[in-house]
Amino acid sequence: MNILDYMRDHLLLLDGGMGSLLQARGLAPGDLPERWNISHAQVIVEIQKEYFEAGTNLLCANTFGANPLKFDEKELEELIAAALQNARRAKEESATLQPKWIALDVGPLGRMLKPYGDLEFEQAVAHFSTVCRLGAKHGAEVIFIETMNDSYETKAALLGAKEACALPVFVSNAYGEDGKLMTGADPLAMVSLLEGMGADAIGVNCSLGPDALAPVVEDYLKYASLPVLCKPNAGLPHVEEGKTVYDLTPEDFACSVAALVKKGVRLAGGCCGTTPAYVKALRERLEGVSPVPLTRKEQVAISSYTHALLFEGDTLLIGERINPTGKKRFKEALRAGDMDYILKEAVAQEEQGVHALDVNVGLPEIDEPKVLRQAVESIQSVTDLPLQIDTADPVAMEGALRCYNGKAMVNSVNGKKESMDAVFPLVKKYGGLVVALTLDEEGIPETAEGRVKIALKILKRAEEYGLCARDLIFDPLALTVSTHENAAKETLKAVELLTKRGLRTSLGVSNVSFGLPARDLINSAFFTLAMEKGLSAAIMNPYSSSMMDAYRAYNALSGRDRQCVSYISYAESRPTAASVSAAPTAVQGEEWTNGGCPLGRAIEKGLKEEAARLTLRLLEEEDPLAIIEKRIVPALDRVGKGYEEKKIYLPGLLISAETAGVCFDKIKKRIPAGAGDKCTVVIATVKGDIHDIGKNIVRLLLENYGFAVYDLGKDVPPDEVLEKTLEVKAPLVGLSALMTTTVPAMEQTVRLIHEKAPFARVMVGGAVLTPEYASMIGADFYAKDAMEGVRYAEQVHGSLLLKG
Repeated sequence: MNILDYMRDHLLLLDGGMGSLLQARGLAPGDLPERWNISHAQVIVEIQKEYFEAGTNLLCANTFGANPLKFDEKELEELIAAALQNARRAKEESATLQPKWIALDVGPLGRMLKPYGDLEFEQAVAHFSTVCRLGAKHGAEVIFIETMNDSYETKAALLGAKEACALPVFVSNAYGEDGKLMTGADPLAMVSLLEGMGADAIGVNCSLGPDALAPVVEDYLKYASLPVLCKPNAGLPHVEEGKTVYDLTPEDFACSVAALVKKGVRLAGGCCGTTPAYVKALRERLEGVSPVPLTRKEQVAISSYTHALLFEGDTLLIGERINPTGKKRFKEALRAGDMDYILKEAVAQEEQGVHALDVNVGLPEIDEPKVLRQAVESIQSVTDLPLQIDTADPVAMEGALRCYNGKAMVNSVNGKKESMDAVFPLVKKYGGLVVALTLDEEGIPETAEGRVKIALKILKRAEEYGLCARDLIFDPLALTVSTHENAAKETLKAVELLTKRGLRTSLGVSNVSFGLPARDLINSAFFTLAMEKGLSAAIMNPYSSSMMDAYRAYNALSGRDRQCVSYISYAESRPTAASVSAAPTAVQGEEWTNGGCPLGRAIEKGLKEEAARLTLRLLEEEDPLAIIEKRIVPALDRVGKGYEEKKIYLPGLLISAETAGVCFDKIKKRIPAGAGDKCTVVIATVKGDIHDIGKNIVRLLLENYGFAVYDLGKDVPPDEVLEKTLEVKAPLVGLSALMTTTVPAMEQTVRLIHEKAPFARVMVGGAVLTPEYASMIGADFYAKDAMEGVRYAEQVHGSLLLKG
């Protein structure tokens, strides 16, 4: 039976953990579990057979870490083939009769993608494609992508799987205690992205126990139309008699997970710390329980790498300024390849309060596909606003959709057959909310009814491509009233008619006033009337005081702005002058500060070229160390505080640190060697662990706070950490571990440093650790994230200064 057919009417029981079970059977720190598929095949088969006999329907092969970054081509195929063969043996030898399937288990690559890491998006897609192609070749029945903590890598994995094979793809993400991924995505953002790209089941795994993950799961159930899966840990880990154990019994675990199944979860199992006993207890708890029927959710949404925007309630504002039409300076920037100009425009519009940004780089004399992709990638590094990809070139559209980190708005498609046939396949493949212009081969109808007729034609054609109303937003086209006296009236009527049909609408508001003086007067009045008719989104000029006044006032008068809170805040800080003409101040250098330090703002927003330019200018007037102490470090502190308060997410933290690094590179040439350096820190990912994302983040931040960092890399034996600590007399050592199987190596390293280098303090961090756990293995400090590591390093440095 096809697994997707089975899932329509049945719950699907998943398996549990593997790493700790292998460790109990002799997997040593430093051994790669995937190699046991060949060297200890019988052990793998026995564990997996136990899972099937406990009631598992879908078993993940032992391939979680199998990827081209860890194994060469020949070994990778051998290990994947052996893993799937072992799983088939377990399936055949198990005596239970429930339906059984085997999944290729696909985990993270272990390196961050650009712009925050060094791995190209397309390289990541290719690596995942390689793994999934081998899985399909050697008999996998499902691709199970799990433990993903970055939305961009998740997209790369899903895209790689889809391009490699036609197998069903399940996708599971690992959320932190704040209910977000490491790089900031909330559940609605991931639901929007993954449903848009065509995953077959989505959900959560790892990180936390079932009760702690429950709010995230409930958000998935609220928004997802797909089957939702849940594979939590067996609670929190701690050490007993030198062994890692978890705080939930099989019965406790089963009770909590079963409660989530009764709320709507349809695929359930366990992750770290769970065993066949946990799966058996869950199966027994679920006997007689029927799955909650799936319902199609109708929310219309777009998303960035952190959050989604729902097209309901308030009209959403889409900043129109990243567009060369009528903008001489913008055209010059595009011709010159001046991406920093575009980035400053993006940041400035964000600060004006728009919800999303339109991105249009269409000039006949430039390579639009190349420049549009570069613009989308670069803008996403300085703002987390969702983007509207605005192009008439299908090649440029596909390139931008492919690299976009989220579910984009796509501008546009129209009622012409060639347009729909070019655009709809792209939206289906990559996900997106496509703007549908109500025109066709016969042009733009004069009447509202004619435009609605085209909208319905477009919707019908979209459904033939597997899209539906929630994948489209309709633009009934604002025509200029100076040449069409009924233009505004018919457009507004079309907005109203479409809204009454439950469809979402968008308008390029300023089009209505072309050719007229004092255009803001017309634009703002038209905008207000359109909102009253139900307009869902407006492409508009956020620098226009008249437009922003109309928006805030309408929300207050219509009851959307409860107790006028937003209006009062806006009115108190309202600019005194209107203006389209004033817009360029956002990108003219020093004025773009909102009263703050220009260099500090450039660092906070990740504008590297601007920061470098300002640093060089400041070096002509100020002491190099003063620039560091008074401008750079305070900016980093502001970003760090925002990160700690969950107002800024990891990508923003990293891009600011990298921008500060650009400044330091300029400054270091002007100061004596060693001046301004803080104490030495040795950092490493412990023996047996090849995941160094967290460690690399810590290194980047420490370096940009002035610490001298020796990064020993990953899979580092305890004696090597000790040797470097003694060599450089480091007062602080940082150790990272992601896997439960490598925590013993961390404990050994901590013990060795305390014994042989008593002058050094040891801080530890990683997904599998808790403060209690860190204390049990003898660490001096547990850093829950990179900024906590920096704060502790500052304390250590401060104590050294006090000692003299």
